Amino acid sequence: MHTNDKIAPLKGVRVLELGNFIAAPTAGRMLADFGAEVIKVERPGTGDELRSWRLHPGSTTSMLFHTINRNKKSITLDLRTEEGRDAVRALAADCDVILENFRPGTIERWGIGPDVLTEINPSIVIGRISAFGQTGPLSSRPGFAAVAEAMGGFRNLVGDPDRAPVRVGVSIGDSIAGVYAAYGVMMALFQREQRRGAALEPAPLEERVIDVALNEAMFSMMESLIPDYQAHGVVRERVGGRMEGIAPTNAYVCADGKSVVIAGNADAIFVRFMGIIGRDDLAGDPGLATNNLRWERRDELDAAIGAWTATLPAEEVLDILDDAGVPSGPIYTAEDISESPQYAARDMIQKFDVADGDQTVEGVGFPGIVPVLGGASLPIRTLAPQLGQDTEAVLAAYAGHAQREQRDDNRTQLDDDSKVETR
Repeated sequence: MHTNDKIAPLKGVRVLELGNFIAAPTAGRMLADFGAEVIKVERPGTGDELRSWRLHPGSTTSMLFHTINRNKKSITLDLRTEEGRDAVRALAADCDVILENFRPGTIERWGIGPDVLTEINPSIVIGRISAFGQTGPLSSRPGFAAVAEAMGGFRNLVGDPDRAPVRVGVSIGDSIAGVYAAYGVMMALFQREQRRGAALEPAPLEERVIDVALNEAMFSMMESLIPDYQAHGVVRERVGGRMEGIAPTNAYVCADGKSVVIAGNADAIFVRFMGIIGRDDLAGDPGLATNNLRWERRDELDAAIGAWTATLPAEEVLDILDDAGVPSGPIYTAEDISESPQYAARDMIQKFDVADGDQTVEGVGFPGIVPVLGGASLPIRTLAPQLGQDTEAVLAAYAGHAQREQRDDNRTQLDDDSKVETR
């Protein structure tokens, strides 16, 4: 276990996490990383389904679950029973924040919706993540992040123009929604403290409900997609490894088969870059003097750059470009990141022995805490908890309940249409 008592800006904040999979648990992780006490509610028996995602031989709990649910406590409650809902209501009285990512209307049906929770705790902040938000004509529709990424405009821009859109290799929609939820929660907590300092009543409930839609979280990342279209009729298209309207910037294959990213698109850098690759003709071409002109001839430029990188190993290419002040970098694999002195210097890979089933895997690296405070990542306090390991202590301390036996596992399965996550 790693500990850090010196920097914990959210110490004293208590969060009840009702989320499953990735979105709400990502918000919970961000709050927990900086000192909040996050109590994760899981269904008895099976727990959060993420525990069994991407399991490898011999594993009982996925590294993905450990990554997203570090620094948390785990309790088991059957939210489809009155006993489980009573426990949530009792816990809410002692919590600052509730996080949930069920289909809209689910927690209302269970009798633990915002109206009920705010009666119990008039200053409570409620972070809600759903496919399309709590209002609007699509609000009741179930959806996963894959659908939200597509409907937010993101998926249409990923891949090559002559092929169908592709997906990035991580659950980007869920993760970004989780970041927005954590940000919204912090805004509401800040407002709460301001009002308390001014001796004001708690903010109205509608200001304490943080409503994050997966599709809107992705849409907010789309830069000027809509203004460009509505002002100029410009429809952005997939451009592979390039960036729309910027040249030259791309990934290029080197002599050793490795690829590097080079961004030589600023006017002065472009001239210097072309000189390095032996293309003074391009450096002095007035038809390439500005970025807009270079974009029109992007294929020609990429061919020239690719011809140069193909003659040298990646490390030599990067050394030459670094000496000349041309922005460039390697394309890291997991192995590269594991061995990177830059990540190590900022404690961005923190190692733990992971007890998993009948084995203990020693020295497993986990991504550090972002953003950095004090010059390096804060230490991860604990990996993900065992299922229900904190139930008795939490219920006794905060809800006044003794631990009770939960009902048969089959009764605890949440309705499939109540889930909102990536698959």
